Amino acid sequence: MGLYEDNLKGFILALLSSVFIGASFIIKKKGLRRAAAISGVRAGYGGYAYLLEPLWWLGMFTMIVGEVANFVAYAFAPAILVTPLGALSIIVSAVLAHFMLKEKLHQLGVLGCVMCISGSVIIVIHAPQESPITSVQEIWIMATQPAFLLYLGSVIVLVVLLILYFAPRCGHTNVLVFTGICSLMGSLSVMSVKALGTALKLTFEGNNQLVYPETWFFVFIVVTCVITQMNYLNKALDTFNTAVVSPIYYVMFTSLTILASVIMFKDWDGQDTGSIISELCGFIAVLCGTIVLNSTKDSDRGSSFRSGHAPPSPTLSTGLFNGNHESPKHDEENGVLPDEICLRKQEQY
Repeated sequence: MGLYEDNLKGFILALLSSVFIGASFIIKKKGLRRAAAISGVRAGYGGYAYLLEPLWWLGMFTMIVGEVANFVAYAFAPAILVTPLGALSIIVSAVLAHFMLKEKLHQLGVLGCVMCISGSVIIVIHAPQESPITSVQEIWIMATQPAFLLYLGSVIVLVVLLILYFAPRCGHTNVLVFTGICSLMGSLSVMSVKALGTALKLTFEGNNQLVYPETWFFVFIVVTCVITQMNYLNKALDTFNTAVVSPIYYVMFTSLTILASVIMFKDWDGQDTGSIISELCGFIAVLCGTIVLNSTKDSDRGSSFRSGHAPPSPTLSTGLFNGNHESPKHDEENGVLPDEICLRKQEQY
């Protein structure tokens, strides 16, 4: 019963995290618009008037609350349950934008929302129960098992290869390079966040884990991975259209995170084949819903461009195979401010 309650707590925290993060984008955008209207200089063109706008700071506070809830959720529930629920923030953002920013949510967007919600429900129903962890040293044993060390080694080799070889040559023409680095490092950051969150949870329960060097090693890994992840995510957003980066990053990040969790924490051990297939189907439904939602945003931008006699916004396929040197200025013309772009999450670690 305790394990079920932990999953329920993790689910509620992940759900609250999505609500807060999704709402934060809308609040911040309204703050940015209000600041631009007062100062006459938008954030994308060097304006910093939004720093004096209370609404913008409210959005920042809301986002921080959401990220904290997401962090704590990993201490209670498996990553295979928490990570896909991050897609719900896109639904919250889309629905609030429809009512608060008058950004129309089309029928295809509604379909994407329904797919995300349906997939999330399936994942929640069939989510695995984690084995109880009593010490951070148990997590360290999991992290040093041969199977996960093989995954860790593969990630390090791929990241080094992407950074040193592919990034200088095709990083600005192929969206998979920068998003690949973000996603690979993101999967390690989530594993470390889960380890750190569990250590803090046990510490607050009276079982001090801060005396173990493994806890501080996980802190180091979290900081290193997050800095690298955010650096290359910003590069991806600065180089390519957000409508291209967001779905690709979400798909790769979530897939690799679930793979890492299955290897390290053995989430699927003890589950029957039917439950595993159901989880995969739910995961695919969430991914498809996310792509559909981003596709409707992309088509909206294309329509606004055509009405203004400007080139249409690139689709996911053209950005993936041909590359798209879309600058933040183009996103501003589409109604998306660079400050909002850089803070939009996928994601979710």
